[in-house]
Amino acid sequence: MKVVKLADILGTEREVDGGTWISRRLVNKKDGMGYSVSDTIIKAGTETHIWYQNHLESVYCIEGEGEVVTLADNKVWPIKKDEIYVLDKHDEHLLRASEKGDMRMVCVFNPPLTGNEVHDENGVYPVDED
Repeated sequence: MKVVKLADILGTEREVDGGTWISRRLVNKKDGMGYSVSDTIIKAGTETHIWYQNHLESVYCIEGEGEVVTLADNKVWPIKKDEIYVLDKHDEHLLRASEKGDMRMVCVFNPPLTGNEVHDENGVYPVDED
């Protein structure tokens, strides 16, 4: 059994600032669960290009609103509090937070993140080969 407190993550190597987002890695690969869980803030008024070629992700919005644009079909998916979106096809997308305020998301990744990843120039997290 393990209990992780967000307060214990803040200001450590498990809190990663990607510029348009801040991700607090609550459960990562070292925890041995086969997935990772992050508490992520998407900064108000920002747009982030993301393409998880190596990961599948489910994202539950617990605060704020914004939209996801899937680039394959240019479809706009409005997202607000108490909704989940699932990137089940390694979807290349844009994530936009409303100008009204930050979005707060709970993100689950498979395979798990190691804990310190940031998006590369293509919006990709590298795969951990270990």
